[in-house]
Amino acid sequence: METVGLRREVTLFFFLHPEKLCAMSAPVYPGAPNQPPYPMSQPGGAPYPVPPGYGDPSQAPPPGFNMGYSGQPAVMYQPGPVGPAPGPVGPAPGPEYGGPPRGISPAPGVPADPVGVPPGLEYLTQIDQILIHQKVELLEAFIGIETNNEYEIKNSLGQKIYNAKEKNDCCTRNCCGSLRSFQMKIKDNMDREVIRLIRPFRCSCCPCWLQEMEVQAPPGTTIGYVKEDWHFYLPKFSIQGANKETLMRLEGPCFACNCCGDVNFELKGKDGDTPIGRISKQWSGLLKEVFTDTDNFGIQFPLDLDVKMKALLLGACFLIDFMFFEKSGETKDCSSVFS
Repeated sequence: METVGLRREVTLFFFLHPEKLCAMSAPVYPGAPNQPPYPMSQPGGAPYPVPPGYGDPSQAPPPGFNMGYSGQPAVMYQPGPVGPAPGPVGPAPGPEYGGPPRGISPAPGVPADPVGVPPGLEYLTQIDQILIHQKVELLEAFIGIETNNEYEIKNSLGQKIYNAKEKNDCCTRNCCGSLRSFQMKIKDNMDREVIRLIRPFRCSCCPCWLQEMEVQAPPGTTIGYVKEDWHFYLPKFSIQGANKETLMRLEGPCFACNCCGDVNFELKGKDGDTPIGRISKQWSGLLKEVFTDTDNFGIQFPLDLDVKMKALLLGACFLIDFMFFEKSGETKDCSSVFS
């Protein structure tokens, strides 16, 4: 009778308080060792506080997340307002932002935007050697029709830093040969023109009308000239500034013909005595030398040389290529100052 009476009291209690029955039937998950199961929160209700010491203390929540360790009701974590990321956000530095060409790491200790450097030439401040490779033109090789020359300008690791392309008309190329006038646009890897070379037509038989090349960087701003100096048997050039003052000199061999070997044009100071670098026409192999006018050059100069002077040496290299190594008609020029 006592058991029946207790059962009636329990039934009456849950009949009067049905929410207690719901709480007891709520899903549970196992607690930490030596801890009773912890009931999940009710739908629409606040989460239950965690009993003190519940769970692994090493798995502490982040600051501001109260799980009941202090004996206070649990407070759900509310993240603060999300602000802008610190610092400027944008594309990685590249040539258009004053950095080196894409895929090429800047040298340590060199500022990304040196003062007084024409835009797009910042990378030249980091190197002391340039390689120039002329592209093979199949139409020119098989048919003999002169096409615009194209070159790839690379660093010593073979990474392309600039691209150069001659610009003129078909009549000028095929009638004037290697003496032709042209403009050459030198562009970076983002196809932005950074240097423009301008060569006027000059006759090679007149000492009063010698070869020259104007160098602009950026296009429209003349930074200097490369001018041929008359000499009885040696090819000589003056590297001049924007006001046509001589800054450096170039001197080549008596016969600028690379018969199974390199041809070196020595770069010297203003006095013409101290060698400081060179421009080398590199031997490309018998087949290329005989059947095409594809040429390879190397330019060496001091690392701390003014970047505008480095750009002028690029212009000097292209002028030397056209004067002495450009294929004209069916024969390869093997030129000296007498031609």
